[in-house]
Amino acid sequence: MTPSPTTAPAPPTASAAGADAPGRARGRLALDAGDAARIATFAALVAALGMPGSLPLLGNAVPITLQTLGVMLAGTILGAWRGTLAVATFLALAAAGLPVLAGGRGGLGALAGPSAGYLLGFLAGAAVVGWLVDRLARVTFGRVLVAALVGGVAVVYAIGVPVQALVTGVPLATTAQLSLVFVPGDVLKALAAAAITVGVVRAYPAARPARRTAGGARATS
Repeated sequence: MTPSPTTAPAPPTASAAGADAPGRARGRLALDAGDAARIATFAALVAALGMPGSLPLLGNAVPITLQTLGVMLAGTILGAWRGTLAVATFLALAAAGLPVLAGGRGGLGALAGPSAGYLLGFLAGAAVVGWLVDRLARVTFGRVLVAALVGGVAVVYAIGVPVQALVTGVPLATTAQLSLVFVPGDVLKALAAAAITVGVVRAYPAARPARRTAGGARATS
């Protein structure tokens, strides 16, 4: 009796391979519907924190606002990539003319004034805060506070102060001295951001997207 020929197994299809490696298929920068909702929510939060208005200070062309707190929270809770996108969305709405800046301001003119550097610093600040928090093995108050101070205060000032000096024509050293008046308020915002972040992560861990390891797997903090 002649044996029946054996059939070689079919090679795995691209879809099957993708199903076996969801981390590789989705990539570190990919966004899903939940990510998009978080980004929109935090862009709205930054805008809402500008609704109380701004506090102008004598001798300084840049007012005090609460929106830095929203920038810090975008980084601490959403992480570097999604937090940066949330702030970028907020700035895009402002550039389009929506009154989302503190005091109900908006438009390209508002983005080109003395506050321009600080607004650009918001973008970099959210990225740095998120990058630092993304690398934490555990989300604790002290560690998040350090990230908020470095990204949400130091980085924002490092960009905002030189641009303010350039736009206003005031010497850099004088502008830096004038900007020291913002420091106590920004430290309080960093303290608030750290406390809120720790509370949110403990009460609702899903609010903060899971970190991705080098192999593409998702890891929780």
